[in-house]
Amino acid sequence: MPSLPWHAIDTVLLDMDGTLLDLHYDNHFWMEHLPHRYAELHGVSRAMAEMELQPLFERNAGQLQWYCLDFWSTELAIPVRELKLETAHLIALRPDADTFLKAIKQAGKRVIMITNAHRDSLSLKLERIELAPYFERLISSHDYGFPKENPQFWEALQADIHFDPARSLFIDDTLPILRSARDFGVGHLLAVKEPDSKKGPKDTAEFAAGEDYRDLIVGL
Repeated sequence: MPSLPWHAIDTVLLDMDGTLLDLHYDNHFWMEHLPHRYAELHGVSRAMAEMELQPLFERNAGQLQWYCLDFWSTELAIPVRELKLETAHLIALRPDADTFLKAIKQAGKRVIMITNAHRDSLSLKLERIELAPYFERLISSHDYGFPKENPQFWEALQADIHFDPARSLFIDDTLPILRSARDFGVGHLLAVKEPDSKKGPKDTAEFAAGEDYRDLIVGL
């Protein structure tokens, strides 16, 4: 991981799930807990639950409704918000993410969270992990009506916070989102090598990846 050119970075844009927080909570909820509870609540087998859920997941992936708890509560006829509380003990910070946040804030960088998480999901996580004090703004893509994968998200973000893309660093664990940011002109991009602590490293394709947040603040 090469050192970041901090002299050329004014704004730090950070994803939440898989970037600051361990993605294990979300993966476990959607892939394990939700199918289990869906089967229980609808009186079907686990195998049948997965057969019903999988096409819905595939059809909506990458769209705003994929991240919307209201959408899934209605679509699946189950109380998704309440179910998310049942596994909330798994919400955890990624190693040294707080060290990184403290350092960039103390260095005077503009620090803004941009997440596709629904506001209810964001609130649930902020109740358990104290992240808000590090940020100037906590922005959900639901505020704009477009997910980060969509170019219109970046146009809305620019109109809202008036940042210089060329002098901004964006860290995210999702490759289509990083590509969308690159297309908009964000100058400094980093992927996340191991967003889910239980799944091991992943291929970050053409993007450099941060593995240790302590390495990223060298030269700050």
